[in-house]
Amino acid sequence: MQAIELSAPSLDALRAVTLPRPQPGPGQVLVRMRAASLNFIDLAVATGRYPVPRFPLIPVADGAGEVAEIGAGVTEFAVGDRVIPHSKPLWLGGPARAETGSATRGVVLPGSLAEYVLLPASALVPTPAHLSDEAAATLPIAATTAWRGLRAANVRPGSVVALIGTGGVSVFALQLAKAAGATVIITSSSDDKLERAKALGADYTINYRRTPAWDEAVLDITGGNGADLVIETGGTQTFGRSIDAAAIGATVFVIGFVTGATASADLMTIMTRALNVQGNNTGPVSDLRDVARAIAASKIVPAVDKIFGIDEVPQAYGYLAEGGRHFGKIAIAH
Repeated sequence: MQAIELSAPSLDALRAVTLPRPQPGPGQVLVRMRAASLNFIDLAVATGRYPVPRFPLIPVADGAGEVAEIGAGVTEFAVGDRVIPHSKPLWLGGPARAETGSATRGVVLPGSLAEYVLLPASALVPTPAHLSDEAAATLPIAATTAWRGLRAANVRPGSVVALIGTGGVSVFALQLAKAAGATVIITSSSDDKLERAKALGADYTINYRRTPAWDEAVLDITGGNGADLVIETGGTQTFGRSIDAAAIGATVFVIGFVTGATASADLMTIMTRALNVQGNNTGPVSDLRDVARAIAASKIVPAVDKIFGIDEVPQAYGYLAEGGRHFGKIAIAH
């Protein structure tokens, strides 16, 4: 089979290779990959900022495809079924444990830049029928993370959700929150991206270049109450403002560190507002299955900014590395 290997922590170390086609054993499914989608963890692996046990490896955690072969005992899938493999295929449900939560595709396990990938049947989720393979490939990390954030804050009609930036998780959270009946406030440095967010249903937009005190703007929009959920993606430069923008009893869902991984905040604000500051590292297969069902029911179409070909993988990584250019997700078509 054809695959892309990363032979060292460098974007110059991506190479096309030919490898043996895996054969499914009991309980396993061989998936013919049709698309992949990039996350910042993939860029971190490829640039040496995220540790991996060994090179070479087949990179990229997220993807989608169709069942090519099934092993003995597999009854829930048939050849030809369109499926989404979870990025953490051993984490089926419940709290993460070291042996399940750390086994990530494209890091420890073979990733999505291969013609075929062998996985446990339990790691697969049916693809919503209205989605293309490129759109479906964006779900495992970004949609699952957004889903967990909304569930952590019990987002429902009347809730207020504040989102930082227009990356994959934020845009999924916007779409899912609107489907749940929430009011959404979103920030960006780009007016064009804010207009695209409005087209997806954003109720209020804030350009944080013109309004650096975007937390105060959130308070103004909400009559001083703040947001019931703040999805914190920025890290060093945004964490304190995320705390200040939160309502009493709100959840600040910490998922990123685009501006740095060290941050400080006023503990009195956290205590007096009884805030739930929750870190997250995606979620199990059960959450991916739930968010896929929600996306199918609401006919949500993921925002795919750009699709690269399998022969354009270095360019896809480069586009992500530029930072701030994309809106939503970047996909790779096999």
